[in-house]
Amino acid sequence: MKLIYTILLSLFISFSFAQDLNQLDSNGERHGNWKKNFEDTKVLRYEGTFDHGKEVGTFKFYKNINGQAILTATRTFNSDTDLAQVKFYSSTKHLISEGQMRGKTYVGRWVYYHNKSKQIMTQEFYNNKGELEGEKRTYYLSGKMAKKENYVGGVLNGESRSFSETEKLISVFNYTNNELHGPAKIYDTKGDLQMEGVYQKDRRHGLWKFYENGKLKEEKDLTRRSNNPVKKRL
Repeated sequence: MKLIYTILLSLFISFSFAQDLNQLDSNGERHGNWKKNFEDTKVLRYEGTFDHGKEVGTFKFYKNINGQAILTATRTFNSDTDLAQVKFYSSTKHLISEGQMRGKTYVGRWVYYHNKSKQIMTQEFYNNKGELEGEKRTYYLSGKMAKKENYVGGVLNGESRSFSETEKLISVFNYTNNELHGPAKIYDTKGDLQMEGVYQKDRRHGLWKFYENGKLKEEKDLTRRSNNPVKKRL
């Protein structure tokens, strides 16, 4: 008797829950718990809760992989703002990246993680237009900094520095509107200067100096854009 009662209760709860799913309010807005499947399948596409057409709480989104619903993203909505805290996941359930979004626009700080690791790979910032803005940092799996660069309005501007995993400076470049422009220096793995010069609009320009074992070895005047720049060996 208890078994029959338990089965009937389970069926009643399931039926009641199903009745509460995917409802519309009097204005035709989605309201309450919603679940949607991929078209012509029984594979879950997303699930979450609406409050008279507005998303509230945490929504979960899935991929259809071989007929299985695999979590691909979550969005947690804040009733006080129009921003959602978003997390993206790999098919192996590892966190790929996280940050805030306004609709489909990235806003504020975003971090990306190394594969199957909690170690940050990249940290970057977005303005309200969804453009990269400010300092972007890239890290090795060890946590050591690999690169530091600056964005303004979605394009590279200012100084960019790269480092080896042993924290040696590898290069220093300058950018203007996404083009190499200004002083540049490149170092070897020991941290000794290998070459230095100036870029103009993505091309080497003027006098470039080349070093060996820390000593000046050669100079090239690249002012004339020809295949045979003037060389001066020292």
